[in-house]
Amino acid sequence: MVLVGVATSAILGSVLEANLAAQVANAASRTSALVQRELASGMTAAQILREQPQQPGLLLAVQQAPGLAPTGAVMGSDSTVTPLTDDQIAQLLETEEETFVVSIDEVGTYRVEGRATPAGIVVVGIPRNEVAANIGQMLTTIGLLTAGGLILLGLATAWTIRAGLAPLRAVADTAERVSKLPLDRGEVSIVERVPVAQADPATEIGRVGEALNTLLDHVGDSLSARQRNEERMRAFVADASHELRTPLASIRGYSELSLRALSQNHDDATIDTAEASLDRIQAQSLRMTTLVEDLLLLARLDEGQELVYGAVDLTRLVVEAVGDARPAGPGHTWVLDVTDEPVQVAGDTGRLHQVVANLLANARTHTPEGTTVTVTVRRDGDTAVLRVHDDGPGIDPRVRDEIFERFSRADRSRARQTGGTGLGLSIARAIVDAHGGTITVTSEPGDTAFEVRLPARPEDPVPAA
Repeated sequence: MVLVGVATSAILGSVLEANLAAQVANAASRTSALVQRELASGMTAAQILREQPQQPGLLLAVQQAPGLAPTGAVMGSDSTVTPLTDDQIAQLLETEEETFVVSIDEVGTYRVEGRATPAGIVVVGIPRNEVAANIGQMLTTIGLLTAGGLILLGLATAWTIRAGLAPLRAVADTAERVSKLPLDRGEVSIVERVPVAQADPATEIGRVGEALNTLLDHVGDSLSARQRNEERMRAFVADASHELRTPLASIRGYSELSLRALSQNHDDATIDTAEASLDRIQAQSLRMTTLVEDLLLLARLDEGQELVYGAVDLTRLVVEAVGDARPAGPGHTWVLDVTDEPVQVAGDTGRLHQVVANLLANARTHTPEGTTVTVTVRRDGDTAVLRVHDDGPGIDPRVRDEIFERFSRADRSRARQTGGTGLGLSIARAIVDAHGGTITVTSEPGDTAFEVRLPARPEDPVPAA
């Protein structure tokens, strides 16, 4: 806008100057023709203007013959004629021939042009005041319009940018609020989100808002998972401490009893008491050893260790496990339902046997005598399916969702016959997960089924190490 204003002023100034030059040329031609008689009679410029009045502001200078002193005068706006002084005439003689513009003290700036006539030289000038005023007014108008346009453009640009960056400010405000939340402890719920209107995926900034909302969703889910893990870990530590405290207390009590009895005498009754105490200490030590080994197994399975892969005949494994379960649960009815064709999988034989044994022990322990336990092995496409079903009282719905958690028991719905640690089903799930399979449970009174699905044996199973 500034460059356009400057260029426009220069062009219009040139046009006005050209018009003024044309006016001066016309005035010089006309005046030199009109003053021939007066100039020949030896009249001065002031006398000529009084004799033949001209347009207001006209400057006239004449010289009748070479060597004579020139004279000059200016026609006033009220038709008065003002003669020029010698100094003013000297300034007039200093006119630059390239521009024909001269500045005369107390008179003004004139554009002049001269004509040589038989009677002498005639110089005519017209003031540049009007041209200068027009150019000044034009520059002032252009300057004001340019400044006003720049201000309006600045305001419009600022408003446009502010409106365009409004979604980004919403993103920044949301991120700032989230940054002030205490995310390092306790239960945390991130409810802050970028407004839907500012998270339009059709715009670049809207995509940033949508990405931040997605990120906050993921962070919220991660924090919820962290909280659940912390709660599970606290419950795990409490349950493990409880399970270890009982055998430790027994070991300590029987140890103190044995030491106290042996310190008093060494008769046969004391020795029998000490031997019984040692048997109890050994039993509790074995219980602690089993618990610690189960915990160590879970830890190694979580780390992806402890498995030795090979080709496993799942049908044979189940037949052997049911054969072992019958003597342990003679009051139960054990039904084996397998196909003639062996079902093979790629896995760890010992750990898969542990899965089957845990499921059968769970059915035997938590169902009354007379319950029928049916074990089925089938192939479903590329998946091997192991199903353990019983017609016992079922699992309490309040603990069904937590049945595979560590130290979880269903004592409220099934009569507990042993002092199990509550790790059997959690170990079974960890082993199945490590084999890339799934284990699920469905339970209603008279119809409880645990189903294990494992990838069937591949064409080239990994040989056992």
